[in-house]
Amino acid sequence: MKYSLTFPKTLKKAPSGAQSLNHQLLTKAGFIHQEMAGVYTYLPLGWKVLDKISDIVREEMNSIGGQELVMPALHPGEPWKKTGRFNSFDVLFKLKGAAGADLVLGPTHEEIIYPLLSEYIQSYKDLPLYLYQIQMKFRNEPRAKAGILRGREFLMKDLYSFHTSDDDRDAYYQKVREAYFKIFKRLELPVVKTKASGGTFSDLSEEFQTITPSGEDIVLVCKDCGSATNREITEDKKCLDCGGSLKEEKAIEVGNIFPLKRAYAEVFDLSFTDKDGQKKIVSAGCYGLGISRTMGAMVEVFHDDKGIIWPESVAPFQVHLVGLDGLGEKEYKLFLAEGIEPLFDDRLNLSAGEKFADADLIGIPYRVVVSKKTQDKLEVKKRSEKQTQFVSLQSLLEMLKS
Repeated sequence: MKYSLTFPKTLKKAPSGAQSLNHQLLTKAGFIHQEMAGVYTYLPLGWKVLDKISDIVREEMNSIGGQELVMPALHPGEPWKKTGRFNSFDVLFKLKGAAGADLVLGPTHEEIIYPLLSEYIQSYKDLPLYLYQIQMKFRNEPRAKAGILRGREFLMKDLYSFHTSDDDRDAYYQKVREAYFKIFKRLELPVVKTKASGGTFSDLSEEFQTITPSGEDIVLVCKDCGSATNREITEDKKCLDCGGSLKEEKAIEVGNIFPLKRAYAEVFDLSFTDKDGQKKIVSAGCYGLGISRTMGAMVEVFHDDKGIIWPESVAPFQVHLVGLDGLGEKEYKLFLAEGIEPLFDDRLNLSAGEKFADADLIGIPYRVVVSKKTQDKLEVKKRSEKQTQFVSLQSLLEMLKS
């Protein structure tokens, strides 16, 4: 992509009211635009990052048997009334449809997927079943803040698993847990598995928390064994796993997994006939991962005083090609031919310093400079490092492909 054609360009200053770091940097670098508190437009650069995070999540969900679907964001009110959550879910967006029908903007999808499956699940032969989606969710947060970390509209992956027994569910639960660790490892985002309350959905849950000073959650991390617990559910002064001392840390929750209570299955009669012809209630699990929240968390973790530092796995482009002296077109075309994703700053009448500042702000992993000064070499700098090196085009291609 040529930067002269990219929409939008960088901003000199963050908008007034942008207090969180992810809001400031993502807006200045041209990844997001705030429409109102908790609601953002994801601009082309931002959508590319979300798309890459989604693809990694999708690959790992597919690897454990997940089947992708998309359920509606606009829900009928009746199933929510049936579960009692039409009035008890405190951040529910409620609408009126044709003829005064009650409608809901989906904050979660139990009220859709349970009645859906009750039409299809009949026998034990229909189970187990693993269904997931990546979709916008809506929650009327009274305190939408912290940029894209706490939004009223946000992109999320939710997986639901359905089983003939709790034992089978628990075995799959372990697979999902391992898949989550693989996802965050591929994203290069450090996480701590944290014990937490399940709230509305379950008696207990496990959160995947990223430790960072900008986090809103407080987790207690054992100094000895590394296990963690959300402070909201414990008064313990010592680690329950090893007896070690606990340290308070601020963190951002990026994922949450839990076994579901049976209430939803009972309300919607999600049952099956077992091998002996007996009717039984389906056992289920729910596994959420915040795609847009993960993007915000990555910015909070991966940055310096100049801008964002994207991990290579999710960067919008592999190379930020900076053309000086009217050069760079040849290298740009060669990168495209070699299957390498370049963002080519082809703008004229801008100083090298201005282009370098934009490259640092946007945060693409490699900055490659082409100028008369570099002659037959290219000036290469990793965004995460200070030093530059001069390499041949062929050496650079080999480095990027490796």
